[in-house]
Amino acid sequence: MGKRILKIASLLVLAAALLVGGFLLYITLSDYKPKEVTELSISNQTGAILEQGKPFTVTTFNIGYAGLDSEQDFFMDGGKHSRASSKKQTEANLASIASFINSSLSSFYLLQEVDVQSSRSYKIDQAEFFSKALKDYSSSFAYNYKVPWVPVPLFEPMGKVHSGLLTLSSFQSTSSERYDLPGKESWPVQQLDLDRAFIANRFPVHNGKELILVNLHLSAFDKEGKIRKQQLDYLSAYLKKETGKGHYIIVGGDWNHALPGTDSQSFETKQDWPNWLQKFPDDFQFEGFKWMVDNRVPTVRTLDIPYAEGVNFRAVIDGFLVSANIEMNRLQGTDLKFAFSDHNPVTAEFVLQ
Repeated sequence: MGKRILKIASLLVLAAALLVGGFLLYITLSDYKPKEVTELSISNQTGAILEQGKPFTVTTFNIGYAGLDSEQDFFMDGGKHSRASSKKQTEANLASIASFINSSLSSFYLLQEVDVQSSRSYKIDQAEFFSKALKDYSSSFAYNYKVPWVPVPLFEPMGKVHSGLLTLSSFQSTSSERYDLPGKESWPVQQLDLDRAFIANRFPVHNGKELILVNLHLSAFDKEGKIRKQQLDYLSAYLKKETGKGHYIIVGGDWNHALPGTDSQSFETKQDWPNWLQKFPDDFQFEGFKWMVDNRVPTVRTLDIPYAEGVNFRAVIDGFLVSANIEMNRLQGTDLKFAFSDHNPVTAEFVLQ
């Protein structure tokens, strides 16, 4: 009897080892490995040419895959869940986000965490949804998370994740490129993690120059911010190269740092500073650039618990970095009370000098 039990136990251990080994082999062989620079297609190319001296607006909004509404938490931030609460709620969140976008009437939209085929958002193609909702805008999409199956948390795995960045424009774009950011986790964590990137769209200006519009989403949970530093170094080198050519440049998105000129302690909270959030490095400079950040409106909340005003820790991590040859007329974070996403949007009006 004892030998039989031992044999069964050995077979179970072997089966588990084969299952785990097979899964690791699968995610290794199917790992998304983009080139450093990938040319992206531009759908529904449309719009006018930008003009020097004529105002235009840009909105950046991390939509949290339309699953991180105010009732949700997230396991990576100390919560329990990894998916939207239901397909119905995901659709309702998408509709509300689209309603805000349409009412803001921006010239450009920089969206992050846009799912196109993910278990966590019930496989709704959100890039297609927004392209249809803004039918007069062109669109460029780039993956920054493409994993066949994320097996955690154990009893509610995130599952398949195909997600990325979406740039929408009412002006003509000559090109759109995905730049793969450096800094990777070790195997096999990286095979289940994001491949961070930014999208750079180029827009001709009547004076013969170009506007380069960058849609960015940096890392969040890397230990001690080492990966984030590599990403910032890469971005800095890119901006230095393009600035030397005399271009106009706007970088907008989710920086996953408490941004310069902001004070997270100014927002009422009952929580401590979260481990994942770092202040933007004091010694890191983008020469010839300036920050445009609304320090009055928090743009992100903690996700260890659902949102409660005055309880969750809040910070400003979404905003713009612009070249010196661009002026700002208006800057406004919109406090949506994190009703449809764990982020709030930020809109700025710019003028090319």
